[in-house]
Amino acid sequence: MTRLSGASEFYAEHHLRRCEGRPIPGTPATVAGALVEAASRQLNIVALADRRRQLTYAELAVAADRAATAYGDAGLRSLDSVAVSLPNTIDVVVSFLGAMRAGLLWVGINTHLAPPEKAFMLEDSGASLLLAEARTLESLSVHGTRVERLEVEIEKPGAWWDGASEHVCDLDTLDPFAPAAIAYTSGTTGRPKGVVHSQHNMLMPAAAITRAVPRPLVQGVSLPLTILNMQILGPVQSILCGGVCVPMDRVDVGGVAEWVSEFAIQRMYSTPPTVYDLLTRDDIDPSALASLTHLGVGGAKCPNELRERYRQRFGRDFVFGYGLTEAPTAVTGYVEEGEVAPLGSSGRARDYVSITVRDENGDVLETGTEGEICVGATSEGPLAGCYTTMLGYWDRPEATDAALRGGVLHTGDVGVIDADGMLWVRDRRSELIIRGGANVYPAEVERVLEALPEIAEAAVVGREHPRLGEEVVAFVAFAPGSQLEPQKLTEACLAELAAYKAPVAWYAVAQFPRNAMGKVVKPRLREWLAADEPTDGNLAVRRL
Repeated sequence: MTRLSGASEFYAEHHLRRCEGRPIPGTPATVAGALVEAASRQLNIVALADRRRQLTYAELAVAADRAATAYGDAGLRSLDSVAVSLPNTIDVVVSFLGAMRAGLLWVGINTHLAPPEKAFMLEDSGASLLLAEARTLESLSVHGTRVERLEVEIEKPGAWWDGASEHVCDLDTLDPFAPAAIAYTSGTTGRPKGVVHSQHNMLMPAAAITRAVPRPLVQGVSLPLTILNMQILGPVQSILCGGVCVPMDRVDVGGVAEWVSEFAIQRMYSTPPTVYDLLTRDDIDPSALASLTHLGVGGAKCPNELRERYRQRFGRDFVFGYGLTEAPTAVTGYVEEGEVAPLGSSGRARDYVSITVRDENGDVLETGTEGEICVGATSEGPLAGCYTTMLGYWDRPEATDAALRGGVLHTGDVGVIDADGMLWVRDRRSELIIRGGANVYPAEVERVLEALPEIAEAAVVGREHPRLGEEVVAFVAFAPGSQLEPQKLTEACLAELAAYKAPVAWYAVAQFPRNAMGKVVKPRLREWLAADEPTDGNLAVRRL
């Protein structure tokens, strides 16, 4: 990436907006400052722990300083991008905090993504350095990505930052509203978009949650910490409340239960499939979850039956909210003390945001009227004016202008707010598939399929699933004289995409149903899937 001399030129080059808000009461201005303040209060209290090692707050502050120095030794300077593709360990947390100390842009890349997906993010973000394990570096070698690489050996004693000198960064030089992280989210164009957030953006949701539950908690993180939202809801939130953050390296439900029991984890954010398994698997001892008093669930459709069953078994509700990478994290889920959110709703707006439902002109609609969900800063209470939107989509000016028009974040999702202020999400973007908490945009899969010479056109939709919420299904129209078996189609997807994005069922069509503009009518495809075996005499639908 070509670095520019001034921040204003940097914003202009990458088509970002400078979004400033009021300082958050009682909260340091930056993530880096929050760590320094926490370390000054409780030097010898454990801040971060996994099964390999643990760090006190004093040790974590030193590790972040040394990581910042290591970045500098590698040639990175303010506003350069460092990419990180590591599993859930202490290392991935230190990589993030070190980047915040050095004023860099931290780019998380999920280890489960396919090599072409990782390579795209590296190139798109202009990353100057990649931290990853040897197997990830080897898988990327054939893609010729032009980026310096630092191999992280998770299993060996010591850490990648240990050799660097401790250099205390000057916090006064850090701009809380400058770009600090790029979080990739899939887009309808078939390629991911980089959502840019500042350190102020990242502190806001964590600070609000800490205000609601100020006491220190042991917080486990089972979802990938390469997801920026999980850095916010894990380490940042723990630092603000003086708790312990536990990166969990298992995502299977048995492993999650083991971690909860071993570390007496009190708070965790999860997905409906994991909660489903915790409630229904015979091999999960309920007593192993006794310490888990604060459970947040999001990232997918949440069946009403699941919430009701959780209430019956544990005598309390979990928090289910609505959120998105662009926010960042959840922006609803708030309920009054002792109140239970109605089944099917996503709760009220959190106390730092204003949630409105708007029409196509951007005008706010009346209560009970369905429209586009928009997010902005609240004008009431102690957090009035503190929230700021994302800075924009990295190098995507049209997408940025569309999403931030009128000074609020336009989510593209459809919902309604009832008389009690509860948000009811009707449609999470018209085509987005949320499989077990993971976002799958059909265009990503369609792009891979339509690159095959045997495929004339493809359309991917979600089908309801009792455990995952949705699963991925593909309809394909073959080129004249061509045919492929499902196994070959699946292999093509797995070569380019993460495994969870690969369709689990395949249907062939002679032609697609279309509207007057020539676009495929995907609701019609979903209607076919509602039948046991979709058939249509005119369009010759058949299962492969």
